[in-house]
Amino acid sequence: MKSLYKIALVIGIVFSLASCKDDKKPNYQYMPNMYESVAYETYAESNAFNSPTGLKGKEGQLPPSGSIKRGFIPYEIPNSTEGYNFSKSIVKSPLDSTAIDMKKAEELFGIYCAICHGTAGNGKGKLVTQEKILGVPSYADRQISIGSIYHVQTYGLNSMGSYANQLNQKERWMIAAYVLELKSKL
Repeated sequence: MKSLYKIALVIGIVFSLASCKDDKKPNYQYMPNMYESVAYETYAESNAFNSPTGLKGKEGQLPPSGSIKRGFIPYEIPNSTEGYNFSKSIVKSPLDSTAIDMKKAEELFGIYCAICHGTAGNGKGKLVTQEKILGVPSYADRQISIGSIYHVQTYGLNSMGSYANQLNQKERWMIAAYVLELKSKL
């Protein structure tokens, strides 16, 4: 008797599940755009693939001319001797005095600058004492300003390369302020 109930229960479940699907009446679709998306052809109506510039489909990937990265502040002084001389006339950082963290600036100076310039800024860094490079001047011997230090960090000068890729603008201004502090101690 118990097995008869079990068989009847299984048959009842199978028929009830089979009766839920009705091919004559489709089920509801919630959010139909997820199932049947609209096809877009991005460059279908443009001349991007046959452009006169010869870029062959790259025009949609190029930023508009004159655009700059979000948060980036352009540095308008050119990389030339005149630009370097003009940068010496900049004596004030665009950062607030509260935005300059001297402890962080000292850490950054130790990472990027002290290997050549020395921790005291006297031009006796580890590479100089081991005679790997020669001619790193002491900050006491140079006529520098906060603008010229920033300019040299941005573009490089003589055998010193640019640090614009390693340090953002705020960090370069902080290091420039720290270098002036080192110069005052020499």
